Amino acid sequence: MKRSPISIFLNGVEKVGNALPHPATLFGIFALSVLLLSALFSILGASAIHPGTGEVYEAINLLSRDGVHKILTEMVKNFTNFAPLGIVIVAMLGIGLAENSGLISVLIRSLVLSSPERFLTFIIVLAGILSNLASSVGYVLLVPLAGTIFMAVGRNPIAGMAAAFAGVSGGYSANLVLGTIDPLLAGLSQEAARIVDPLYHVNPTANYYFLVASTFLIAILGTWITEKIIIPRLGTYSNDNIEKEEITRLTPIEKKGIKRSSLIFLVFIILILIGLIPENGILRGTDGSFLKSPVLKGVVAILFLVAGLMGLVYGIITGKYKNDSDVMKGMSESMKTLASYIVLVFFAAQFVEYFNWSNLGIILAINGAGFIQSLNLGLIPLVIMFVIFAGMINLVMGSASAKWALLAPIFIPMFMFLGYTPELTQVAYRIGDSVTNIISPMMSFFALIIVYFQKYDSKAGIGTIIATMLPYSIVFFIGWMILLIAWLLIGMPLGPGAGIHL
Repeated sequence: MKRSPISIFLNGVEKVGNALPHPATLFGIFALSVLLLSALFSILGASAIHPGTGEVYEAINLLSRDGVHKILTEMVKNFTNFAPLGIVIVAMLGIGLAENSGLISVLIRSLVLSSPERFLTFIIVLAGILSNLASSVGYVLLVPLAGTIFMAVGRNPIAGMAAAFAGVSGGYSANLVLGTIDPLLAGLSQEAARIVDPLYHVNPTANYYFLVASTFLIAILGTWITEKIIIPRLGTYSNDNIEKEEITRLTPIEKKGIKRSSLIFLVFIILILIGLIPENGILRGTDGSFLKSPVLKGVVAILFLVAGLMGLVYGIITGKYKNDSDVMKGMSESMKTLASYIVLVFFAAQFVEYFNWSNLGIILAINGAGFIQSLNLGLIPLVIMFVIFAGMINLVMGSASAKWALLAPIFIPMFMFLGYTPELTQVAYRIGDSVTNIISPMMSFFALIIVYFQKYDSKAGIGTIIATMLPYSIVFFIGWMILLIAWLLIGMPLGPGAGIHL
């Protein structure tokens, strides 16, 4: 059968990417490379001046006496403080109970039996986008769940995980409701804007209108890419070592287990609402707001409690759990799946920290910003260039808030001097940050996605992920740019009280 040019290109990307060493080895090589580059650029006197604060950043030699001391004394701290590590472990303890008890399996069967197959892809992508409200739940729960769902209906499970990953990570800057990232970015934008205007205020709702429109755009595009590009490229999945989950009707005991575990979920919802609705509710933030509520900040803890208790109740009802030893065994089983991830995280954590310590990231960002400013472009070309720049920076720096803390004081004043609002700069940054999330090895959960893919393809590596997700990245970029350009030409506000021009 004749292969299309797109298929040939993506297969080439996968072949080259998978020719690289094991991901853990690769991150180890990256870490050593940063050490050598830090010494080289320090000798060469590489530096950059922050245009907003005037602070001088110089390349720091990590092979110096102080650098070596820091490497040795903070190696363990780098590993244990790596943000996604604790999130994944705690979440998996609760999810492990729900999975081991059979609750997740029966819910999948219920979903598949009640939903037309033709809508599954759209539902999965949309669910991925909406999961961003709950921080990291999409990565931990939805991505592997989507693989199981696709496997259950006879479709390629890697395509299902790709669709979920595209929604969760590629659609990071789209949603129907505000999440934890919105007030965080708005606060950073406000501080940057006050370099120019000390009274400027940026609301957490700064990009809300644009985010809502983006939700439907990304869900539709993600569905189209999965159906028209990813599934045809991956073909039919066949692996005798993977047991296909049968889609059978729910038994009476299973239905009873779902009803009882659903009551646990309902009780949690009621308790949360009781703590949030009153103005002095115990679950509101210290300033009385919902956006700073521990419900948003502690969503992983809530996931652990809800999933764990629902799994416990289901397991007791169905007879899976007869004593506490069975329960502890169920939690332990989920930890076994994280062994490869923990090894990989150790090396990834060292690399990320070395890059931050060396100042190479901030020097690269400042010099890149200076280059864009020197081009003297109009609004639309300038915004497109900035989106591309933010996307490129995302390939070498993972955290969305850390990057914005770095870029906002540089680009927001620059755009304000050109007559454009901080809200516009922020939305352009969010697009760039999202579209390359799914192909960036620096994305915090990239290592976990590799582990998920390896469940169905033992040879899967960085190349497999990038080749599979690259079509999403390209199409999302094109689609989002068309939407943003149309938005700019019409002159619609990006959110309540958030215009385009100052």
